[in-house]
Amino acid sequence: MIRKGSGFGVGEFLAVSLTLSACSAGHLKEDPSRDPANPRPENYKSDILAMLHVYLRDPSQIRDAAASEPKLQPVGQRTRYVVCLRFDAKKSNGEYAGTKQYLAVFVAGRLDQLVEAKPEECAVAEYRPFPEAETLSR
Repeated sequence: MIRKGSGFGVGEFLAVSLTLSACSAGHLKEDPSRDPANPRPENYKSDILAMLHVYLRDPSQIRDAAASEPKLQPVGQRTRYVVCLRFDAKKSNGEYAGTKQYLAVFVAGRLDQLVEAKPEECAVAEYRPFPEAETLSR
C-alpha cells in the first residue's frame, strides 16, 4: 500500500532518473586524448623526417614545406593523432611535382603511415613552416 506524502512521487522519480542517466552518459564516450595507448606524438617532426627519406625517391631540395601540429582525427574506425604536411618534392626525373598534401598517421605515439591526403582531411589544417624538411639530403 502506498501512503501519500511518504517518499518520491512519479515526477520526482523521473527527475532523479533523468539526472543520473545524464551524468553517466558523459562517461560512455571516451576521450581519445586521454587514452594511454594513443599518446600525443612527442617527436613527430623527427619521425616525419625519417619517413620522408623512405617515402620520397629524392628527399633533397624539398620546397615550401609546412606542417600542422598533431591533432586527433578519425582515421577509419579509430581516432588517431595526425599531422598534415604540405610540400613540393622532386619526381624521379628531377622535376618538381607541384605542392601536394600528405597525412602522417600516428599509432601509439609513433608514425605509422604517410599517405596523400584527401582534400577534406587537411582542409582546416593550420600549417606552419617546416624548414627541417627543406634541408634533407639523400
